[in-house]
Amino acid sequence: MTCKAGIKKIQHGRLNDPLFKIAIKSIFDEIQGQAANIMIIDFHTHIFPRQKAPGILSKLLNKFDIPNFTDGTLNGLSNSMKKAGIKLSLISRITIHPEQVKAVNNWLLGCQRNNILPMATIHPDQPEGEAYVGDLKKAGFKGIKLHPDYQGFYADDMRMYPYYEAAQALQIPVLFHAGLDRGLAPPFKAMPKQLLRVHRDFPRLKMIAAHMGGEDNYDETEATLLGTDIYLDTAFVLRIMDESILRRFFQKHPIERFLFGTDSPFSDQKTELQFLNNLDFLTPSQKDKIAGHNAARLLNI
Repeated sequence: MTCKAGIKKIQHGRLNDPLFKIAIKSIFDEIQGQAANIMIIDFHTHIFPRQKAPGILSKLLNKFDIPNFTDGTLNGLSNSMKKAGIKLSLISRITIHPEQVKAVNNWLLGCQRNNILPMATIHPDQPEGEAYVGDLKKAGFKGIKLHPDYQGFYADDMRMYPYYEAAQALQIPVLFHAGLDRGLAPPFKAMPKQLLRVHRDFPRLKMIAAHMGGEDNYDETEATLLGTDIYLDTAFVLRIMDESILRRFFQKHPIERFLFGTDSPFSDQKTELQFLNNLDFLTPSQKDKIAGHNAARLLNI
């Protein structure tokens, strides 16, 4: 019996029909089967070396009131994913030191698992130059993560253009931290207008603006980025955005350009996923796209 037939039977009020329980079981089994086929992908997570994680998390909590929901390690992320039912997470770790780019990327590669994939770090002043982007793709990196504020360049800094050109040619996604950072003072270096300028100069570059274009600069994001081909990830801000703003974002921007992200360990993966699934203004199909289908297509997996 199909799900539609089961629903029709219920709608007709045939609660005493001996096939009623079969209908209910059919509906339940179909829903479970659909859920099992969804690859939930967290596009935005962080991990740190085991020896450094406690100090980093302690500083962020005590100095900037940023809590953590795992211990910030690879094992902590794996355990969180199991609890949340997340099938794949992308991890990142940036460096502010150009000479450390290769070492950090080697560490990230060492953390790769079947269900955990690394995003590479690059820096405009690294000695390897833009040819290094090709090396990253050959090594198996699925994308690049940039945090312009910590790394000391504006998103539209001309020093980054050769790297963007290489990433565009190789179709490697680039994830930008966007908007404010709670641990830093303004001016911020990856605001929507700067990201839009990069997008116009590199229209085929697969750009992702983290934090829905930036925490607390939603008006600028709405006026500047919504309706473009730039992807927005939901990391950290999904549950704290005003519902009316969140609703407008999902209405005005292509649903195929949203990526589920949590910013773990700085938010709880299970809580974030439950919040997404409970949004009553999104259809099940839209939620599936945000939760994993869009990311799977972007990553060609």
